[in-house]
Amino acid sequence: MLNIISTGSNYIIIIMCVIYALSSFTVFLPSSEKRQIKRMNRQERYMFLFHFICYGVLFLKTFDVKILILYVVEVFFFLLLIFIYEHLYPDSSRVLMNHTCFLLQIGFVMLTRLSFDQAVKQFLIAVVSSTVVLVVPFIVAKAYWLKRLRWVYGLIGLAFLSTVFVIGTTKNGSTNWISFGGFALQPSEFVKIAFVFFIAAMLEKPASFRKILVTILFSAAHVLILILEKDLGGALLYFVIFIFMCYVATGRFIYMLGGVSLGALAGRVAYGLFSHVRVRFDAWLDPWSDIENTGYQITQSLFAIGTGSWFGMGLTQGRPSDIPVVESDFIFSAIAEEFGVFFALCLILIYLGIFVHFLKIAMDVKGRFYKLVAYGFSICFIFQVFLNIGGVTKFIPSTGVTLPLISYGGSSVASTLIIFAIMQGIFIIAYQEEEEGGDGGQTTEIEKTGGAVDGDWEQTDA
Repeated sequence: MLNIISTGSNYIIIIMCVIYALSSFTVFLPSSEKRQIKRMNRQERYMFLFHFICYGVLFLKTFDVKILILYVVEVFFFLLLIFIYEHLYPDSSRVLMNHTCFLLQIGFVMLTRLSFDQAVKQFLIAVVSSTVVLVVPFIVAKAYWLKRLRWVYGLIGLAFLSTVFVIGTTKNGSTNWISFGGFALQPSEFVKIAFVFFIAAMLEKPASFRKILVTILFSAAHVLILILEKDLGGALLYFVIFIFMCYVATGRFIYMLGGVSLGALAGRVAYGLFSHVRVRFDAWLDPWSDIENTGYQITQSLFAIGTGSWFGMGLTQGRPSDIPVVESDFIFSAIAEEFGVFFALCLILIYLGIFVHFLKIAMDVKGRFYKLVAYGFSICFIFQVFLNIGGVTKFIPSTGVTLPLISYGGSSVASTLIIFAIMQGIFIIAYQEEEEGGDGGQTTEIEKTGGAVDGDWEQTDA
């Protein structure tokens, strides 16, 4: 009976997710504010219905009252978070808030299915992080002096990254964690935020060759520390952020071309220096030749995705635990196995919708510093999604990067919530600029629901 309920509910979930994913893009179409609000309300209903159905299936699987209690507490948390944002930040983006809640819900559901204890821990971290970052949009919207702290961002970032050489611990071949008082923290997840602010502050005004050179040296120091930690996924993410932000700030294609060439050379050197890089690369090339050892993780991931097919096995009906580290690096495979490839594709569309929304914010805000920050976080977010999904589907070698807001990992969830809060702050700035008509009469149609018309990249701070 449970199998029938689980399989049948999957079709309802897929239909809801398709509609939700499509609405992630329809908010950008020209329409009245009343119609946009209806779309946002519909999104909220779908995500809460998804949450209810999934936890209903999980409860029927075990009849464990703890699952019901966790579900009720989660619903209260999401409702309270939405209520607080609507009243504390009435000019914030409902699109971004809905996506934040929906991705967290997917993560909580999958973690409850895989490990109840990890789900509880992830939920507590999300609650604390969401509470702490409530002040971030206010700070971003009011603290116009943030762009003056360029050296603070750079120096603090380097110092925090370097702490792993003193109190660091090794995990999965990389020494990129610090532990204290029973808690583990990954500095690179938080330093990437300061890293984006540093580059944006350095390149906020037309930069001389000297300033660009200093920016390159500081950025290279960040990447070098990550390489020494053997956190090559993080090093690649930082490197790509730097290359794209330099290209956008200067408009010179030479930075893009040079970055790609240097990246290819660095990859070849890393293959020769680090054994775990060779293992991952060889497993990516031909995992089937050593399916019991080096190729085990990626082959089990592909088996899970293939077994799920288009419509999925049904929640609790798959075998995601066969995949090593499934709760963090390979959670996308578990989603594809139990909810199906259709759901997985819709999830990718939702991530792309967030990326497009980030870009719209970058184009609509007038200040060049905020444009660069928003663009930097856009690249940071979507490239992290690409690294994770590309790794689990054998499109690229696995890099050990988490799936934002879904994978298990307190540092990843906390840093992503900070990024989303910063983007909310920049959205509020853009909305208020439009309300005030701050560019001499040329205004944009920025809706609180997320719709906007492209701004002018060349404008300076209002």
